[in-house]
Amino acid sequence: MNRTGIFLAVAGVLALLALVVGLPRNSGTSTTPVPDPVPVIVNPTSTASNGSLSITTRLSHPFVMIGSNDVFVTADIKAADVPGKTRSPVNLALVIDRSGSMSGFKLNQAKQAARQLVSQLRPEDRLTIVHYGSDVKAMEGVNATDENRDRLLAYIDGIWDDGGTNIAAGLTTARDLLMRSKHDFKVNRIVLISDGQPTEGITDHASLIDLARQVRQDGASLSSIGVGTDFNEQLMEAFAEVGAGAYAYLQDAAQLEQIFQKDLNAASTQVARNVTLTIKVPQGASLVRTLGYTPIARSASGSDELVTIALPDFAAGSTERVVIEFAVNGQSDGQAIDVSHLTLNYTDLLASQPVTTNAFVRASVTKDSTLVQQKQDGEALVFAARAQAGANTQAAVEALKRGDRVEAKQLFEANKRIITGSGGVKGAPSVSVDLEEQDRLIQGLDQANDEGSINAYSKQARKKARIDFGLFGSTY
Repeated sequence: MNRTGIFLAVAGVLALLALVVGLPRNSGTSTTPVPDPVPVIVNPTSTASNGSLSITTRLSHPFVMIGSNDVFVTADIKAADVPGKTRSPVNLALVIDRSGSMSGFKLNQAKQAARQLVSQLRPEDRLTIVHYGSDVKAMEGVNATDENRDRLLAYIDGIWDDGGTNIAAGLTTARDLLMRSKHDFKVNRIVLISDGQPTEGITDHASLIDLARQVRQDGASLSSIGVGTDFNEQLMEAFAEVGAGAYAYLQDAAQLEQIFQKDLNAASTQVARNVTLTIKVPQGASLVRTLGYTPIARSASGSDELVTIALPDFAAGSTERVVIEFAVNGQSDGQAIDVSHLTLNYTDLLASQPVTTNAFVRASVTKDSTLVQQKQDGEALVFAARAQAGANTQAAVEALKRGDRVEAKQLFEANKRIITGSGGVKGAPSVSVDLEEQDRLIQGLDQANDEGSINAYSKQARKKARIDFGLFGSTY
């Protein structure tokens, strides 16, 4: 982000601050209270469910002014909690980077975690082990019977560090081996562990992300675990996003055991996959952005725009949040205005069938700015403030990498203002932790003074941004 960009980012913050104190964007609107119009709106908080997933929507401003207004819709997608549900057998491929940079502690810890993973598997589970440097070696998948556990453990012991980082070859091999048993399992998953950037084979990010997309299209999910401070976090995050899996960053490879356990549980207690959310933008409204998500498709339905984002597979009890910014145009006092129609599509693994769930979000137009302010949804504004903070945090990381610490700090200070503004509606205690976290990010920025600490800080900050966006279940 250049200097123009930082001013635009701050301008965006100021626009949202105007929202949370109930001010319209258009300057010619009267602030004199008038009798309440008869609103025709749905409940600003609404939950819909007809399968293993529910969708709860909130609208930051159930009442909007005549003229142009910025509003935020939050959609919490939650998987059914299934008490006593036993996990499904899993067809798992573990892909370990054993390039030269993994030598020593990191590779030893990765191997120890792999041993722990083997101990957690059941005889009905199947495990393929792939390790790569410049070349690729693999043990074709076997069921985790007592006899095969010994074979798996012996194979793990024989992994050595060598060569460059050919991520594409490792993923391709894992996919091909996994697919041989795909139809015997409901759950097929690849878990990639890497500490570096691709240096051999396919190295451009677009082609690597396409490979992850192909893994998903073939019926498997992909989780990515970045180890150390040298890996490319944008690439590893993209693998998880496109691959419908989870992303984890850890500096200490000793944490891999816990990450493996969590990912195995998430993969094997799935209740929904192939999850997408289509956002219908009606005529008279426009979609400003989907915070934290990159649309995978855009199309038109008559005069309406359709924008689709992909969500990860859902384990029982997991939740993901989507925050969407819209611009809507109010025409007349008392008018009911469609903000959006959300359509959640997925494969319900509990019912073994496709499911579609619809959620409608509407607002009411008024001339009374006091009513707009009084009826704000503080919860939705806090969620929106966090998501905006996540976007600014990502921008701050990029500024830091360019050496512009002033810009990075300005973005964090902007985050504090926007969070404080949302707390003015919801209540200061609701954002006290958020403000403390922004102070810690600023403190960490001041302490990141060499390449290693800057890399570590950047990855920690980006992981924090994912949580602020609402990527709860898919961030470890």
